[in-house]
Amino acid sequence: MTNEHIYRVTARGRFKDLSEQAHAYLVRQQPDHDIFKSAYSAEGTFTYDEKIQFFNLRYEVRTSEGEGDAARIGENEATLFLRTLGYSSHKLKITVANVSAMWEEQA
Repeated sequence: MTNEHIYRVTARGRFKDLSEQAHAYLVRQQPDHDIFKSAYSAEGTFTYDEKIQFFNLRYEVRTSEGEGDAARIGENEATLFLRTLGYSSHKLKITVANVSAMWEEQA
């Protein structure tokens, strides 16, 4: 039996070459994607600033592997999400926090 670890993975990026249509859509939808409405979830949460420059994607990743695997999973999810919506970005910055380790320290 393996130990499952829970990771919070954040993919941060900057929008790149948005079409006028995509930019207008993001402006209209921005109140629903405010940073204060974000959470870590398996399906991910997409937030971005009012200037439509920077964004965050937040994922909860459960794996028996290490942080490197969680980072790869989060980056793949973020890349797929952006590609599906037709948004391009500059290189993503991925950060990982091992939530399981935090809980163990408090116990």
